[in-house]
Amino acid sequence: MPNDAGGALVRRISGLPNGPLDVPWLPASTTRLPLGRIRLRWEPAPRWGWTVYARLGLATTEVLLARWPTTPDDRPALIRPTLYEVTGLWRALGHATAALDLSNRLAEV
Repeated sequence: MPNDAGGALVRRISGLPNGPLDVPWLPASTTRLPLGRIRLRWEPAPRWGWTVYARLGLATTEVLLARWPTTPDDRPALIRPTLYEVTGLWRALGHATAALDLSNRLAEV
């Protein structure tokens, strides 16, 4: 991770087993993570490798989504599928919320 970066914003995750992640670097000055977006951050691990953190932006805060301690320099096979599943879950929750809102509006008529 570049010294002037505050992490990487996950834009897209391939559904393929070894597919790419589309991630631009976020400036260190970025203070708020957009709703439903995931930020990855690498920090040196105590002995070797990196500790990788994934944080999810919610309406009023960010939450720790996952932490991979002592990760080697090459991205392990666990990170991509985890992020892919979380983004799918986030989209499903969005659809469920929209359906519930529509149901409530129709019930008021």
